[in-house]
Amino acid sequence: MASSNSYKLRCSIPGHEMDVRGLASAVFPDGAFVSVSRDRTGRVWVPNSSPDKGFTEIHSLSGHSNFVSCVCVIAPSDTYPRGLIATGGNDNNICVFTMDQSQPLFTLTGHKSTVCTLSSGKFGTLLSGSWDTTAKVWLNEKCMMTLEGHSAAVWAVIILPEQGLMLSGSADKTIKLWKAGRCEKTYEGHEDCVRGLAVISDTEFFSCSNDASIRRWLVTGECVQVYYSHTNYIYSMAVFPNSQDFISTGEDRTLRIWRQGECSQTIRLPAQSVWCCCILPNGDIAIGASDGIIRVFTPAEDRMASVEDLQAFEDELAKTTIDPKTGDLGDIKIEDLPGREHLNEPGNRDGQTRLIKDGQKVEAYQWSVSDDRWMKIGDVVGGSNQQTSKSVMYEGKEYDYVFTIDVNEGGPSMKLPYNLSEDPWLTAHNFLQKNDLSAMFLDQVANFIIENTKGLVVGPAPPAGGDPFTGGARYIPGASDERSGFGADPFTGSGRYIPGSGSNPSAPGGVADPFTGGGAYRQTATNIYFPKTDSVTFEQANSSQIIAKIKELNGDAPQEHRLSEEILGSLEKLLVSVSEPNSSRSPPTIQEINLLWKAAHWPEDIVFPVLDIMRLAVRHPQVNESLCGESEGVQLCNHLLSLMRPEGRPANQMLALRTLCNCFGGSHGRALLLAQREAVLSRAADLAGVCNKNIHIALATLVLNYAGCLHSQPDLDAKAQCLSVASRALETVQDKEAVFRLLVALGTIVASDQTARDLARSLGVNSQISKFSSVSDSSKVAECCQLVLKELQ
Repeated sequence: MASSNSYKLRCSIPGHEMDVRGLASAVFPDGAFVSVSRDRTGRVWVPNSSPDKGFTEIHSLSGHSNFVSCVCVIAPSDTYPRGLIATGGNDNNICVFTMDQSQPLFTLTGHKSTVCTLSSGKFGTLLSGSWDTTAKVWLNEKCMMTLEGHSAAVWAVIILPEQGLMLSGSADKTIKLWKAGRCEKTYEGHEDCVRGLAVISDTEFFSCSNDASIRRWLVTGECVQVYYSHTNYIYSMAVFPNSQDFISTGEDRTLRIWRQGECSQTIRLPAQSVWCCCILPNGDIAIGASDGIIRVFTPAEDRMASVEDLQAFEDELAKTTIDPKTGDLGDIKIEDLPGREHLNEPGNRDGQTRLIKDGQKVEAYQWSVSDDRWMKIGDVVGGSNQQTSKSVMYEGKEYDYVFTIDVNEGGPSMKLPYNLSEDPWLTAHNFLQKNDLSAMFLDQVANFIIENTKGLVVGPAPPAGGDPFTGGARYIPGASDERSGFGADPFTGSGRYIPGSGSNPSAPGGVADPFTGGGAYRQTATNIYFPKTDSVTFEQANSSQIIAKIKELNGDAPQEHRLSEEILGSLEKLLVSVSEPNSSRSPPTIQEINLLWKAAHWPEDIVFPVLDIMRLAVRHPQVNESLCGESEGVQLCNHLLSLMRPEGRPANQMLALRTLCNCFGGSHGRALLLAQREAVLSRAADLAGVCNKNIHIALATLVLNYAGCLHSQPDLDAKAQCLSVASRALETVQDKEAVFRLLVALGTIVASDQTARDLARSLGVNSQISKFSSVSDSSKVAECCQLVLKELQ
């Protein structure tokens, strides 16, 4: 027996390990659907036989080397009567599977960045959209045409059922209509990125956007209706068979069901981002979310979950916390809220929210028409006038206090979060700056903080002038080697040579307070981490140990590879010249540079100390120009990439990465690496899975240097690759210094760039890095992570 309106939970499917980013109803088996996830897999699900109301995974799809972003089903054909599954991923590829095989039937390559949307049409036609700003049309395993015209990532594509028309929606806020590869029309109206498209008929379609609206369009160009109900980004849509009613999901934790142009039901989820949805043949709805769980909702009473499972879902929802910034909860003042008796009054519409005060807590409830009652949907954080207990949540972070400040009598109140470890004066300054208030209130706000925290202080202040990369007085890139404490050479087991190690350079003086000109500025209270646009290099070295290791290995080398005394002397002289690139010593000669290049082709099992010299040498202007110039630069790049093969030697991988990082120290090296960016970052990303912290630190530094070069450039494709590599590395990297540098890279990429921020959000960076943001951890990793998350809000 079916209910005509109300959907309830059928089952929860915890099959994926990370965010579920795409869903599609399958043609075969009956009632099946396909899901894809950031865990790099796709999965095919079939309904269980009655009375079990759930689904069973019949096989997993693997073939992508990075996150899987989207999926669609290609209609059956004579060759493939069960249809095909197409998946797009952050590895820039499209994998096409049969319905019963776990490995791809074939792979489509051609996009230069993440494939984030797919749509299938008649005769096996496939349309793809990518962060590279293009859409591509595929047929018979070949790219038939590339649709160029958008100025930002293409996040949504659909093929209309007739007339050979195709649509693409983009982060440039527009939708384009294509016919035979030409743009026939551009639809404008959305105020933010277009995230989803859905077919209504041959002549109409829907679009949804980050502007929290849904629009209904005629193909001829007119927007005939705008739908509002969501309170944050809308990520996906699907249309019911009647071609009028539809569903939508978004960043406000909801699935919304629309009937006759109105939002008739709102279902809240215990996950922040509801990424995707699809409608199954029997009318049930499947949704995928950031918690990695697929949930299926049904209007049919005989398919609904048991009373116990429904209660468990409701309990899980009630335990969640709601940030007022992402919900439709309005401005919250706890003293003005009613008590629990307010829940005795019925709601006016399905999905209506109501806040009540329970002691010092604020609880949110939603009206359910079908159940005729208020259901708790979570606890509201950051809503009280003043909190004095530990770990108060505000804007997704924990604070010791969250004050409400009324600077202007009668004006709007403002939230001021504060931790006891922070400088009250600097916090006050940042508060005034954020809210565009006059500096005349600085003393008033700072004294308010001091008075209301009773002067409590947690922990000592960090030293002035502390470098965020080491916590010391100066950045020391190779210190990780020195701190390891191993006396033997980690690569050969003999000697005491440690690549990249050496004495610490002298520290510079302190840093003045930028607000007062004084010297007591406490840096950790503000963002000193990003954007970081100057290059980070690996400078430490012990020249005598490097030369001793080369001579030791040369003595044992086969005769055909043995270096002459002349070459050894030349390398030693070169090493002295480049140890301090800006010193008054004689610059390297062309002969010395050529001999270094020749020695760098030593056998791979003994070449690492020569690479260490090259790593130091490319910092010198003459060497940087000679080895990184137009003719020689590509050869250098290719040689280093060959040493970075995943099956190569860790010492060579690390030193090749460090050499590339140091190339950024000169203009010729920067130009070379920007030109070779795609190949360099692709190869470097392959080393994220190598279990070696020094390699991970070098990899993170390379991404950071690229981020610094790209910070002020509008190159979306390059930024997208940096984001993708950083996100991929954060999956496996454990070393805190490597994580920190990747976080700085992310912050540098997204700072002051809305499109880059949207790309990072779509990649799921928020949920991926949130584990590093604990406020109980005062390290630079946690502080930097909190700042990146703030950028991504």
